[in-house]
Amino acid sequence: MSPLSVLNLQMTYLSLLLEAQTVISLRLLGMAGAIPSKPGEVDRMFSEKPAAFAEAWFRAAEAVVAGKPADAIMDAAAKPLRRKVRSNRRRLMK
Repeated sequence: MSPLSVLNLQMTYLSLLLEAQTVISLRLLGMAGAIPSKPGEVDRMFSEKPAAFAEAWFRAAEAVVAGKPADAIMDAAAKPLRRKVRSNRRRLMK
């Protein structure tokens, strides 16, 4: 792995971490009644995780089978999670 690919992977997971923390904060504020929250948000919070993590695992497994390097495997696993977290953040910030 090149230093640039390591830096890219770090930035990918850092953005995932920050967006996930934003989603968690928005959902907690909604549950506390501090901001408006759509009905069913708590159920959605729990029901979406198994599918997102299964997708991440599947994408990582595909990358392993294809013989990709470690950074590409971790990036493949992060993509479905980033997509889900980003869509949640956008939806909750409306």
